[in-house]
Amino acid sequence: MTVPKPARLVYVDWMRGLACVLMFQTHCYDSWLGGDARKTKFFMWSQLGGTLPAPLFLFLAGISFALVIDKLRQKGLASNQIALTVIRRGAEIFVLGLLFRLQEFLIAFGWAPWSDLLRVDILNTIGLSMVLMGIACWMVLSLSRSPRTRLHLIGTAAAIALVISLVTPPLWTTWRPRWMPWPLESYINGVHNLGQPQPWLFPIFPWTAFAFLGLAIGFILLSDWSREHEAGSFALAGTGGLALILLARWLDARPWHVYAVYDFWHTSPSFFLIRAGILFSILLAVYAWCRWGLGHWGFSPIAQLGQTSLLVYWVHIEFVYGRFSILPKRTVGIRTASSGLLVIFLSMLLLSLLRSKIKSSRLTRQSAVEGKTAVRTARS
Repeated sequence: MTVPKPARLVYVDWMRGLACVLMFQTHCYDSWLGGDARKTKFFMWSQLGGTLPAPLFLFLAGISFALVIDKLRQKGLASNQIALTVIRRGAEIFVLGLLFRLQEFLIAFGWAPWSDLLRVDILNTIGLSMVLMGIACWMVLSLSRSPRTRLHLIGTAAAIALVISLVTPPLWTTWRPRWMPWPLESYINGVHNLGQPQPWLFPIFPWTAFAFLGLAIGFILLSDWSREHEAGSFALAGTGGLALILLARWLDARPWHVYAVYDFWHTSPSFFLIRAGILFSILLAVYAWCRWGLGHWGFSPIAQLGQTSLLVYWVHIEFVYGRFSILPKRTVGIRTASSGLLVIFLSMLLLSLLRSKIKSSRLTRQSAVEGKTAVRTARS
């Protein structure tokens, strides 16, 4: 029996939904666990899982960006039109990030510092990454007129990801742009107003590298060869991910280091390669799950969350970290926090379903109106 291929975006929705679930558990346990529960291996592993959502969101933003670019190119749009369309979308996401920070500040008015308004959060970085990817694609599409345009796009995206990773360590230490006002420098290295780069923020360096990495992978997966050998291309991606992990471990074990200050867990290119390898491996696993596993069996709560990831991200923060937290912060045990996590998951799933239903109803009404208009036009 031949297994039908999934829609090309199913694995993207599933990966984005997986990122949402990992984000939920990380935020819930970090916000609510207290006392000895914060000293357990359970808490350690929950926070280690929290290192994946941000790279996943950015990586998938790059893949989705490649899909959009490819569709616009197939429509025959000029490079300037393509760039304007995608850059505008990136600017919208960036503005949403600013509005999110404003909302959080107003809700927490009275105890949140004003500097929270200028915190570099993941939405800001996703928006800026999309703008930068749009500029890079515009430059390639404007300069390249040959059949190798796709190869040029892949090479440019991969090269930019590598360069961002390589220059991150000095931009956090010896090359810090101290001459910039801290709100601007924070977009370079996450310094905020604390005098030193903060690992809990999401500056362009190194986080945008994951978006450009996803952009390169997206263009590869959309190539003619990958379309004809879809399963093989994902298998190669998974194999390449394992190779990147082994290469990074070998590089990190060398007795010499290029950088004056070497921080493996936050800025090192080796750690970037390891996380890139993990992303490739997850991509293969999720694709296999969606094609041959239970991922293609009817309704998937994970994929549903992935379809409305921005909404559930926006809403859940307030009920976990904000003034309306459903549990007291840093006071409960693992069992109570796990119950709260289940409540958050089910609530966000219901919210996601409601959003999809409203959107579907709106599209249905729009189609009906267009159909009636077409009939009236034909009769006249």
